[in-house]
Amino acid sequence: MNAEIQNRFIRNRNSIFFIWTLTLFLITACSGSSTSSVVPEPDTNAQDKITNSNKDILTVYSGRSESLVGPIIDQFAISTGVDVAVKYGKTPQLAATILEEGAKSPADIFFAQDPGGLAAVENLLIPIAENTLNQVPEWARSTDAKWVGISGRARTVVYNPNNIDESDLPNDMWGFVEPQWNGRIGWAPANASFQTMVTGMRTLWGEDKTREWLNGIQRNEPTIYPKNTPQVAAVARGEIDVGFVNHYYLFRFLAEEGDDFPVRNYHPRAGGPGSVIMVAGAGILESSKNKTTAEKFLGFMLSEIAQQYFTAQTYEYPLIDGVKTSRILVPIDEINHPNMPLSSFADLEGTGKLLRETGILP
Repeated sequence: MNAEIQNRFIRNRNSIFFIWTLTLFLITACSGSSTSSVVPEPDTNAQDKITNSNKDILTVYSGRSESLVGPIIDQFAISTGVDVAVKYGKTPQLAATILEEGAKSPADIFFAQDPGGLAAVENLLIPIAENTLNQVPEWARSTDAKWVGISGRARTVVYNPNNIDESDLPNDMWGFVEPQWNGRIGWAPANASFQTMVTGMRTLWGEDKTREWLNGIQRNEPTIYPKNTPQVAAVARGEIDVGFVNHYYLFRFLAEEGDDFPVRNYHPRAGGPGSVIMVAGAGILESSKNKTTAEKFLGFMLSEIAQQYFTAQTYEYPLIDGVKTSRILVPIDEINHPNMPLSSFADLEGTGKLLRETGILP
């Protein structure tokens, strides 16, 4: 078998396997017979087996972890024959790196976990093709066309239904400053998603009320966690009664442990900052030498296959029409989320300053 035929065989084999697993997920999601989803497992070694030296090379700086987006980036490489070099890290640190590198940055794509990171480098991004932008709702993209949302993420409150009734939870996040919640709350103030929520809170409530809320939660002696996953586990163990997290962390536990896992999501009835919908998104660097390939990457991430991957693998919300979601994922239109532009989440620097002023962060 010559090299070219072998390369085609590798790409076709993995593409067929990937599509087959997503098709099986669709059947499962529609039937509602299981809380678990099929996780595509493309051959991650296939990229190394492709030896065509004339292929494009795309460099992605990813603020999303390899465990979440590595498989779908691999699938892009396998399906297109494009070599992809990925630099993984935290979104704020990668944004700082891009700003430092400036016009000399080797990155073609910045794939950020939240809109704040993209806003930080917006002046170094180029406008995205209109046909790519128009695939997602207007709220899920940059107002000046510099970046586009790839998947949706809802803020929520996790609680243990064995210990507390949903009806006893406050209508919105302000209710958690009441003394009855003393010693019962978990949060992760150093977490980027929490800080994005607080940034939205500053837009919705204003600086003064947000400061009062932060001080009020502090008075209730919350347990501090490094990130979201430990909060969900702590609620299940009864260490805390509520935690402030993103919606999909619960679904990962449900997929592994089944419906009996004693935690559920609560989307505050009155909406507000505890129900904001954020996005993970991506943009193309002005310094990119592979802009056409970078556009192709964004188009792939918004294809039905990739969007189905995100809802199957990460339990995030697809941003294009026609994608089936798991029966355990509450539809976006059933969440009372505030209708606010993603630019509202841009001032992460101001949020960090406020968290330090209140003594929540060092």
